[in-house]
Amino acid sequence: QVQLVESGGGLVQAGGSLRLSCAASGRTLSNFNIGWFRQESGKEREFVAAISRSGISTYYGDSVKGRFTISRDNAKNTVALQMNSLKPEDTAVYYCATRPGIVNINSASTSAMYDYWGQGTQVTVSS
Repeated sequence: QVQLVESGGGLVQAGGSLRLSCAASGRTLSNFNIGWFRQESGKEREFVAAISRSGISTYYGDSVKGRFTISRDNAKNTVALQMNSLKPEDTAVYYCATRPGIVNINSASTSAMYDYWGQGTQVTVSS
């Protein structure tokens, strides 16, 4: 069992930055690939970013490439999502999730392949 807790969300103006953190208890995060997804009310969950267990490989959704950076600190059992140049369309609840096995560019964005999920943190970007 893995418990994930997201933090760092909040209200920011367009063009600003936020740094989200995903912390784990119960198991060490270094055993898992980690993904970030987001969901607006009434819309489908959208893939944001993923990072392999080693941290060597990272993957991004098209809408955040060049603006968001995913990273991990296995010693601290955390994964971060640095979000820069935020836009109003980035407003959503952001979730981190664990993914066992191998992640690659074709599978990183498939939410069904992630097993443990956090409760989410709200990000609101005002125009």
